[in-house]
Amino acid sequence: MALRTSQTIICAKAESSYGVDPTVAGSNAILCRSIEITPLTGDTVSRDLVRGYMGNYESINANTHVQLTAEVELAASGAAGTAPAFSNLLLACGTDLTTVSSTSNTYAPKATADSSTIYYFIDGQRHKILGARGSFSINLSVSEIPTITFNMVGLYSAPGTSANLTPTYSNQSTPVIPNKTNTTAFQLHTFAGAMQTFSFDLNNDVSYRELIGGTKEVVFTDRKPSGSISIEAPILSTKDFFAISEAGTLGNLTFQHGQTAGNKVTFTMTKTDIQAPSYSDDNGVTMLNMDYLATPTTSGNDEFSLKFH
Repeated sequence: MALRTSQTIICAKAESSYGVDPTVAGSNAILCRSIEITPLTGDTVSRDLVRGYMGNYESINANTHVQLTAEVELAASGAAGTAPAFSNLLLACGTDLTTVSSTSNTYAPKATADSSTIYYFIDGQRHKILGARGSFSINLSVSEIPTITFNMVGLYSAPGTSANLTPTYSNQSTPVIPNKTNTTAFQLHTFAGAMQTFSFDLNNDVSYRELIGGTKEVVFTDRKPSGSISIEAPILSTKDFFAISEAGTLGNLTFQHGQTAGNKVTFTMTKTDIQAPSYSDDNGVTMLNMDYLATPTTSGNDEFSLKFH
């Protein structure tokens, strides 16, 4: 019988002990826009035997692990103070959570990463991904659904036949479209401009590691957050981003997306390093496109914050 791709779901739950299944349930389902899995990856070691005849050599798999990418709508839980359904994935990407009761959940970087167990079901087949850690990226463009995409790496477990869990989708609001009404309080280096697109990539260094007598673990060793932004080009006398970029001046970047309590997302950086500003045309209007680096203060672990409220 053919496997139907429409019957694909993922469920994820935070682990108490690394690599130990916390018993994932249908209530841990995450509603996704797209899911891609590489169910078995790693290194292939050729035997390279001297055998007196031609042909391919047999190979042996090493460092086997799993990779999974899940694109999720960027929206809050629907109730201020309640974390979104994908909270455990954010924590597995090296963030720390600060909760203000009935008000907000704020994620900021930290030097370690929690871990999650992820179940990937496709029409009665289950791939169990233990000890998952990863990175995420955010994309927000005018008139499109904003997204957060998780790129996870986990320990390999042999797949098995298992009826799909019945998903209970909760703590994921319907997203709102980025526009003048829904997306407010935008500033770049204190300039309140007109933003068209924004992207952010946490760029975590995450890799599978297995040593003799040592770890069998997905390790998180560094991050280099960066991204890009496109705004209507201001006149130089109003804001000169070329001078800012040339001087290496650091400044803020912030916006709030959503205006209803329980479905608001605020992204903030305090030390944004603008790179390579350039022009483009959008229906006769000149746009200014800039890459950026998110840099920490001397306190460290404070390059950005992602607040759901």
